[in-house]
Amino acid sequence: MSTASSREPPEAPAAASVLGIDAGGTGTRFVLRLADGQVLAEGRAPALSGTQLFDAAGEAAADVVLGGIARALPVLPQAVVAGITGYDQALARKMVPRLMQIFGTNEACTQAMSDIELLCHAAFAGDGIVVYAGTGSVAALVDAMGHLHRAGGRGALVDDAGSGHWIAREALRQVWRAEDEEPGAWQRSLLAHALFEHVGGNEWAHTRQWVYGASRGELGALATVVAASAGKDAEALALLEQAGRELARLAQVLLRRYGRLPVAMAGRVFELHPAIERAFAAALPAGCEVEHLQEESHVAAARMALRLLARAVGAAGSTGTPGAQGAQGGPGGPGGPDVPGTPPEQPAVGSALASLA
Repeated sequence: MSTASSREPPEAPAAASVLGIDAGGTGTRFVLRLADGQVLAEGRAPALSGTQLFDAAGEAAADVVLGGIARALPVLPQAVVAGITGYDQALARKMVPRLMQIFGTNEACTQAMSDIELLCHAAFAGDGIVVYAGTGSVAALVDAMGHLHRAGGRGALVDDAGSGHWIAREALRQVWRAEDEEPGAWQRSLLAHALFEHVGGNEWAHTRQWVYGASRGELGALATVVAASAGKDAEALALLEQAGRELARLAQVLLRRYGRLPVAMAGRVFELHPAIERAFAAALPAGCEVEHLQEESHVAAARMALRLLARAVGAAGSTGTPGAQGAQGGPGGPGGPDVPGTPPEQPAVGSALASLA
């Protein structure tokens, strides 16, 4: 697999700080770094999704998450790139101004994209297919023209086969179907014992209360219980193998559409149990190059932010600092209208960067 180059554009100012964000349904990771690779801050934040921007309450929650990240930074960045689950370009008019205002960057130094598009950039310098399996599942590639092509990613209510949510749902379905056929069958199932211990009891009321009270991410995390049972329970093992085949189907769809390409695996489902990866690889065409994602997504986002900044600096010449518009009171920066969750009295970008020189 050809991983993207880690070399940074020489035009990026040495003291420039850039922010990379990878926002998902179970949590958000971020890293603030300098052009020379020095990490200034790295951490985790609550979940963030583009779908939160569909209503006012969700927008406020998104602002709080982004504002919390800004509060955790020692300085504001000059450029930011964010990969966000549930995001598409229709949401750009809501998400990009938020990033600009909260982090103090200007439009030329601010970019948002879907989390799967970010994964593609993290995995390949050229064409290649990424199969992501976390709470949800999707396969995608970014072609030479920069267009994103995908298969799957329809959400848990429609599909998401092979994902953590799907594994958990299928495990519970199997256990309760067996119980329908023969009441008390759960007592002979190691998988059922493990699941019932996790949800708090062996009665349907326990499962119902836990499932309908759990978030999508919490339900997906139940897949770890299935994986832990696979060494001693044949049904659990078979379910994980089926998950691997379902994920391979996503890659096969894109291979048929776009020809022979390398495939990268990404997401925590591939780390649950070796059976998933084995079944995944076995279901792909013979000779297909398959490897794990080499670069973490939030790190890739920061690398992309450096390139974004370098292009902006090149376009602006020596007329000013492209990322400092917001800090100077321009549209979208800390000097603009308040956004809930935006950190108060953040240092101006210019002065903050000067303190690093």
